[in-house]
Amino acid sequence: MKTIEEFIKKESFGGILLIFATIFALILSNTFMAPLYESFLHIPVEIRIGSLYLDKSLYHWVNDGLMAIFFLLIGLEVKREILEGSLSSLGQIALPGIGGMVVPAIIYLIFNQNNPIAINGWAIPTATDIAFALAILSLLGNRIPASLKIFLMALAIIDDLGAIVIIAIFYTTELSALSIYIAVSSFIILIVLNQLDVVKKMGYFIIGTILWISVLKSGVHATLAGVILAFTIPLKVKNRNKKSLSPLKEIEQDLHFWVIFLILPLFAFVNAGVDITKISFNQMSGSVPLGIMLGLFIGKQLGVFGFSWLAIKLKIAQLPKDSNWIQLYGVSILTGIGFTMSLFIVSLAFKDDSIFQYTDKLAILIGSFASGIIGYLVLRIKIYKDHSD
Repeated sequence: MKTIEEFIKKESFGGILLIFATIFALILSNTFMAPLYESFLHIPVEIRIGSLYLDKSLYHWVNDGLMAIFFLLIGLEVKREILEGSLSSLGQIALPGIGGMVVPAIIYLIFNQNNPIAINGWAIPTATDIAFALAILSLLGNRIPASLKIFLMALAIIDDLGAIVIIAIFYTTELSALSIYIAVSSFIILIVLNQLDVVKKMGYFIIGTILWISVLKSGVHATLAGVILAFTIPLKVKNRNKKSLSPLKEIEQDLHFWVIFLILPLFAFVNAGVDITKISFNQMSGSVPLGIMLGLFIGKQLGVFGFSWLAIKLKIAQLPKDSNWIQLYGVSILTGIGFTMSLFIVSLAFKDDSIFQYTDKLAILIGSFASGIIGYLVLRIKIYKDHSD
């Protein structure tokens, strides 16, 4: 329980940093400092070793490089939770997790089914930002049962796992055969290292770097290299001191600070800068922004709460310990905070950032903030009523 509490505290503070990074980006992009902000995003960064080189803007290094580290952490968490944590009993959250992805996607598709370009964004409202959501819960202190926080964490991990599958299947471009062969070979070497109980982390990182470069060049999104690497790092190692952490847990602990306090705020900063002065109300009533906003705010809460109710009534799952239906509903609303993952998916779905005049990104911010505010108020009112009775 202590580990979970520490995790929640870090994620909660990280969520607050995300809010500040977003506000800062919005200020810069909507004032006289907008050219400076744009120049920052497009700073060229090149790494060259002989004839091998990577030449990208800072924006793409964050989205393709640093976010691969984020996905490495997600992969480590998912593997650990599946083998020994909250996901070892999938019945408790399987249906809510599925509902939380399917219903928002359906709502988005209802609005955009006849637009061949817009339909690519169907996965945008399916995600939950765990750091942001836990930051909202942290504002209510110990008055929220720990079981609900764990429920939200597990649900967000299911969402992340779903996002990984979606990105791998639906958001890949033309494939390079040579790069795929190198990536597969790297993956096989990583599996061999795992089977041989190799505990030296450097070996995994060297092969993992080769894997990342080959996946980056292959046409499959580079962030998936982080997930592939994560699933090959050993959780349990034979003949190892019981008091020492496994390679997986060591790497997870080492990365957590940097991901929460640097990578995700930086990602929010470079992706959330939307010039709202050029966006009209009529533009925000378009099918894409409406599908995203309603998918996040309505779809997520309907999917999570509705499927939770169904799972509990079918006795597949139980109401989280020491909680009630209103609290579960409040947390279900908070799952509509898509933010980080939604912003990431929108960058994959619509390669041209300006194709919908940035209404897609603004819709993510509006849907996420609405879910956060209303979810907080529902939980807060419930606490107030309990104290007044």
